Amino acid sequence: MRVPPGRLPTVVNVEIFSDVVCPWCYLGRARFEAAVRDFGGEVNVTWRPYQLDPGASGGGLMDDALAGKFGGADRVAEAHARMRELMAAEGLPYAPEKALSANTRDAHRVIALAGEAGVQDAVVGRLFRAHHAEGRDLNDHGALAELAAEAGLAGVAERLAAGEGDAAVTAQLETARAIGVTGVPFFVFEGTWAVSGAQSREFFGSALAEVAAKAS
Repeated sequence: MRVPPGRLPTVVNVEIFSDVVCPWCYLGRARFEAAVRDFGGEVNVTWRPYQLDPGASGGGLMDDALAGKFGGADRVAEAHARMRELMAAEGLPYAPEKALSANTRDAHRVIALAGEAGVQDAVVGRLFRAHHAEGRDLNDHGALAELAAEAGLAGVAERLAAGEGDAAVTAQLETARAIGVTGVPFFVFEGTWAVSGAQSREFFGSALAEVAAKAS
């Protein structure tokens, strides 16, 4: 569905609930961004937090935790192989064997701070790549500060130490629960229409066009 340029709203607002350790969220971001590039209007994205494992202590390889959860290393390797194909199709670097277990609350705090500074998407992208392709430790405030700085957000270590971003993440996690988010990625268009999962580029493009038509 194509919307005539004259009918496009000034901007389509999309909230994306995700967790940076979620490979489907990493994939979904790439597919959604491809759809946005094809879209005829402006899209304003706000990233919202969701924690797949809020009780994670962090430390060690993700593969070790996944093997216990999914029934052994062979199952994990099979899942990685399938995901590698999907990531490669989107041109995404992916090295899951390097990924470290993390409690992502502090990463979400950094993302909230990045939203205030107008560099949220860049920071989200850097954190995704750091976890899924580089084996960086997202539990470490020094690493988070370095990654955020690379994406345009300075002074993160001091702000985390001061507790900044914590209240915002708590409130947004409550919002996720209130609207019934139980899995990610989860996309909310104009606060009304929802799409769950790492859908195809074409599906996201159709969703953007449909929402644009309704909003106009």
